[in-house]
Amino acid sequence: MSFSLPADPPRSRSLTGVLTQSIAALGGTSDWFSPARSVIVFLVDGLGSHNLAARRGHARFLAAAGGRRDVARTVFPSTTAAALTSLLTGADPGEHGIVGYRARIPGTMIASNQLHGWETDGLDPHSWQRREPLLAAHAGRAFVVSKSIYTRSGFTEATLRGAEFFPSDDLDERVRLAAELAARHPGSLTYLYAPELDTAGHRDGWESDRWTDALERVDAAARRLADLIDPGTGVVFTADHGMVDVPAHKHVLLGEGDPRLDGVALVGGEPRMLHLYAEEGRADAVAAAWKTDEAARAWVVTRDEAIAAGLFGTVDDEVRPRIGDVLVAARGRFAYYDDREPDKRPQRMIGQHGSLTDEERTVPLLRLGAFA
Repeated sequence: MSFSLPADPPRSRSLTGVLTQSIAALGGTSDWFSPARSVIVFLVDGLGSHNLAARRGHARFLAAAGGRRDVARTVFPSTTAAALTSLLTGADPGEHGIVGYRARIPGTMIASNQLHGWETDGLDPHSWQRREPLLAAHAGRAFVVSKSIYTRSGFTEATLRGAEFFPSDDLDERVRLAAELAARHPGSLTYLYAPELDTAGHRDGWESDRWTDALERVDAAARRLADLIDPGTGVVFTADHGMVDVPAHKHVLLGEGDPRLDGVALVGGEPRMLHLYAEEGRADAVAAAWKTDEAARAWVVTRDEAIAAGLFGTVDDEVRPRIGDVLVAARGRFAYYDDREPDKRPQRMIGQHGSLTDEERTVPLLRLGAFA
């Protein structure tokens, strides 16, 4: 190939294996974790291992729980919809079909939001997401503790069906519920989700005081969970992606008449990882233009190059047309915006993710309780 992409470290552990290995630990057959009577997977949205290391003084409990090697690699794109689906199905995006934040519905001009498109664009949770959720096979002993807004969402049905849902909007209450469920139900698997850190990062950046305050609350919650669980409960603490801050002067705005949009029928993905869907017969020209203009700021690959490089894992035939004809993954602190969109609110976002950098793709994999 004439292009160079970042390679995963040898023997690196993938986020796709976390839930599979957690279930195996219940039977004493995990390659990663010690046997456990019950398991809690504590997923903190938006906490990369680089972010945690840089603010370790504000997360003393988590910093002491693991070292530099206690990490996993999230999937590509390094975005919540793709990563959580991979965690919860044990499959890569090319298999489960959630290939980014916004992906084209084949045969349409709709780049559907993969977190909310179930409600707005009619995505079927039982067919658009193409792999059976792992918690469904553990029905009766599978629990989800998350914010109430997600109780009946399409994304929840697509990725968490088969589990009993326990809503709470307070993180400390979620921790208490998770510990109680694990204690009361031997052989159970509890998925504990905390989105607060990601929200703070998107709004103010991960280097902000607000993000640091949120990290301190997450650290306190992890400490409290370790204190509350019984000795037979194993806890995996991990995340779906890391985060980089992108200042406004590093925004690349794509406006009317921009030659980089010649031949582009639809822009999907997200600011740090665009899916460009080309007009009929224009894919090669679009790829050539972006490779010429943006090689210094982004990895630019065609769909075929991305699939050959294994970026999405094994790609099923039905998933292939959901992937852009051309992919643009930001290298440095850049973000690409379609400035023709009337809604400019996304351009206020500071903390971002989605690309191939280590900051975005390396996440903590910490063991607590029976796994420590």
